[in-house]
Amino acid sequence: MIRRSLFLAGAALVAVAPLAAQTPLTAQIDPQRLAQHVQTLGSDAFEGRGPATEGETKTVAYMSDQFAKTGLQPGGDIVNGQRTWTQAVPLLRSEFTANPTVTLNLAGKATTLTQGNEIAVRAPTNGDKMMMIDGAPLAFAGYGVKAPERGWDDFKGQDMRGKIMVVLVNDPDFEGGEGNFGGKAMTYYGRWTYKYEEGARQGAKGVLVIHETEPASYGWNTVKNSNTIANFDIVRKDPTAEHPPLEGWIQRDLAAQLFAASGTSFEAMKAAAKRKDFKPVPLKANLTIHGDAKTEVITSHNVVGILPGSTRPNETIIYTAHWDHLGIGQPDATGDRIYNGAIDNGTGLAQLIEQARAFATGLRPQRSVVFMAVTAEEKGLLGSEYYAANPLYPLGKTAGMINTDVMGVLGPARDFSVRGNQKVGLLDIFVAEASKRGRRYTPDPDSGAGSFYRSDHFTLAKAGVPALSFTRGEDLVSGGTARMRAWETNYRATMYHQPADEYSPDWDFTGMAQDTELLHAVGLRLANSCDWPNWSQDSEFRAARDRTAAERQNTCKTAPQTGKAGERG
Repeated sequence: MIRRSLFLAGAALVAVAPLAAQTPLTAQIDPQRLAQHVQTLGSDAFEGRGPATEGETKTVAYMSDQFAKTGLQPGGDIVNGQRTWTQAVPLLRSEFTANPTVTLNLAGKATTLTQGNEIAVRAPTNGDKMMMIDGAPLAFAGYGVKAPERGWDDFKGQDMRGKIMVVLVNDPDFEGGEGNFGGKAMTYYGRWTYKYEEGARQGAKGVLVIHETEPASYGWNTVKNSNTIANFDIVRKDPTAEHPPLEGWIQRDLAAQLFAASGTSFEAMKAAAKRKDFKPVPLKANLTIHGDAKTEVITSHNVVGILPGSTRPNETIIYTAHWDHLGIGQPDATGDRIYNGAIDNGTGLAQLIEQARAFATGLRPQRSVVFMAVTAEEKGLLGSEYYAANPLYPLGKTAGMINTDVMGVLGPARDFSVRGNQKVGLLDIFVAEASKRGRRYTPDPDSGAGSFYRSDHFTLAKAGVPALSFTRGEDLVSGGTARMRAWETNYRATMYHQPADEYSPDWDFTGMAQDTELLHAVGLRLANSCDWPNWSQDSEFRAARDRTAAERQNTCKTAPQTGKAGERG
């Protein structure tokens, strides 16, 4: 069922419909150009596009060159009075000089754990150059959630200082618990990033997240590959406020051993954690971890191009995609160590380049359009987080942000989707433009994966900007949803964050071209309108947007201001 007229602020949808009628139904996007970008950026020559590597140097140069060739102007930092193609992003880089030694004392018996096998320990980003944890006691803290607005507290006042919290991934109601967290639709409380942050607030010595494939939405290989390589964070005044000394994951089987040695079972503990009356449970185990880390502040880069608006250049629309992947890491079964990231996110970058070309070769829109390839998404959305804190263009006058992270390579689809099911007026324009193309909106079929909180639009959403991340449709013209679901299952198991994410000549880019044309129509419509989309009244992002409302007053006189009271941007 199509969701109609959700929460568009300012002029009603009908007020901007004539603008769309004055332009072609689609920009003409060449599938071969998309394919060439993906093949190039996903090649071994780009070394997996790791931040602060030769792969970054090549990627930043490629994106800057392509933006220039499309006709964009530099949109990054101002150096010596001139705009450049990049925004400098200072990051703390931390990497173990050798695998840490990990010893688990389980009910009096010492066992050595192997990095990447039973446990995946992240290099410290709390400011320490070494990890020295000696015999820290373990405690099971349920889902590690403290959410008073939802009536949930896993801690019940118990002191976590000096302890290592062992927690479940996802939300307390993901599998039928008593919590009010949206069921299968993961909230931010279900994300591992939140659990680390809460551990820091609780004063814990560390947090270990128990891996389970369905609640995490990915297998152990993804955990291993993402957490045992160099770790990054933005430079913070007090990193200990965000990060406990130990952050990591453990396998479910190891958690089961912990519980069994403590006189209970994994099943019993998980059942207890789903109840509101849960209290932390001390485990008959302690952990010792020793590891030296090389830490340094490096400078990575967001690549930024802009097409200045014809009449209101101080108002912007932003298109984003992350340029980074995992770089060179642990070898897979074939010995391949390059994590190419062709789909994740070579496809998003290809869309970004060709989107820029479509705008730059068309009629100049009224608002400025910004194109930004952000860094360190795979390290925790760091490039976009830095931009949200240090915007090059005022966030209050950013009408919307459209992100692309993993696009389709199986041909056209009858529908489209976005990450998560949050209510934002920007989606109204997508629904309207898609319907002109005979396509429908399908709500996120996998909201339990928490994908809304796992891509770069989220950092701008937290700052109030109406933002969403577009995803390809599920109902393929050739093969329907069954073919897409089978492909997704294989992708997550064998390609996602693995060296096998490489370009294939068998991929069909015609669907991606159609998606890019849809994204163009949405951005063009918003760039030529007086609309200021907003979040729904009950959205957690609404208050941040409303705080900048004064910046958007009297900026446009060419369309009637007839939005519903309370829904104006």
